[in-house]
Amino acid sequence: MQFRSTKPGSRMVSFREAISRCLPEEGGLYVPDSVMDMRQFFLHMDEDTTYPELVSTVAPVLLQDELNPLSAARVAESAFNFEPELKRLDDRLSVLTLYNGPTGVFKDFGISFMAAVMEEMLKDNGQAMILSAVRGDTGVSIANAFNRRQGMTPVLLYPSGSIRGLDPATFVPNGGNIIPIQIRGTFDDCQRLVNETINDRPFADRYAITCANAINVGRLLPQAFYYLYAFTRVKQRLSGDLLFSVPSGNFGNLISGFYAWTFGMPVNGFIAAMNVNNAFGDFFQGKNFVPHPLIMTKTPAMDVSSPSNYERMASFYEEAPSVMRNMVYPHVVDDQATMEALELAWKRYGILLDPHGAAALSGALSILDSLETGSHVVVLATGHPAKEAETVSAATGQTVQTPPRLHILRQKAEPIALIDPQLDALEGAIASCL
Repeated sequence: MQFRSTKPGSRMVSFREAISRCLPEEGGLYVPDSVMDMRQFFLHMDEDTTYPELVSTVAPVLLQDELNPLSAARVAESAFNFEPELKRLDDRLSVLTLYNGPTGVFKDFGISFMAAVMEEMLKDNGQAMILSAVRGDTGVSIANAFNRRQGMTPVLLYPSGSIRGLDPATFVPNGGNIIPIQIRGTFDDCQRLVNETINDRPFADRYAITCANAINVGRLLPQAFYYLYAFTRVKQRLSGDLLFSVPSGNFGNLISGFYAWTFGMPVNGFIAAMNVNNAFGDFFQGKNFVPHPLIMTKTPAMDVSSPSNYERMASFYEEAPSVMRNMVYPHVVDDQATMEALELAWKRYGILLDPHGAAALSGALSILDSLETGSHVVVLATGHPAKEAETVSAATGQTVQTPPRLHILRQKAEPIALIDPQLDALEGAIASCL
């Protein structure tokens, strides 16, 4: 599989170059140039196939000449001592829980694969610095996945406020490999600094800088694997259409589902469950995408007004607009509908969801009655309910238990450096830490 920029006329690059450079020189974002039909490699899989087995089978076929079956098996084993779980609610609905990883968010799957595959590709004394803008759970997920990985140094940029879930023993001055840097500014400032640093090619090349944010295709591509995993669990009971309902804010998860579809997964549609920010509402109606002022909601991970994956989404529509219009069902879920879905999930199905999974459930219920008999919708539960325990408890009346592995996420950590949102300040802070 080769990759190209979303900008026209770009050159083809390998997977290794795409994840190590992160952003194309021509501008835009990396996307697969072409895909291959993978059905012969996963259609025979069933409920006995483990997640590492699926990954170690599919990955070397996708990444021929870059991963062989043995190296793919090492990557899968290194990345995943956890896997998703498909919970059947009734004949028409299932929930795919993606919070079973070490930090309780779906990002653990893509980031863990990216960290393991980079270590495999750099094992002959290669080096890489992973510069990422973080907030909420993203920072601890990146830190956990890259912690102690040979030859890799994660640099976490976060805005004014605190960062949680990091162990100071893993910081560079203490003998670890993690550099948390606080920016006197906003998350947008952090994202801008990441882009500016990567595009400062002399500096970026000196430290082999890449990124673990969703702009890196190396994080999005492996998220397609859990869609395939869900299919292997539901296919034997499927006699009609298959759809996925996806909490959508930055839209990386939805695009990962598109990748699984292009690999040959038999799926009939995706429900894009958005909160009232409705980032791509105009775009889905055939209008130009125009960012709107941000609205804070009970689904904070979906509070995005200008999704960084816009160009990837647009590239799908540019290549096949009529097909995409029939594949994506946008649905807006406000806070009241989210709370109602949380309550319904508990009272009707006996399952606690987080607000983002509840928004996806609301989207699934909105379309369920219009589907033919035998159809099934898989709802993506992207975060552990303990992440938003107060909201979940308010809606359900239930006390949400926090698993032991997530307790550390509440602990505050101090940064190694506090800097102004300027490129020279960031480059100076990085250089002083190494």
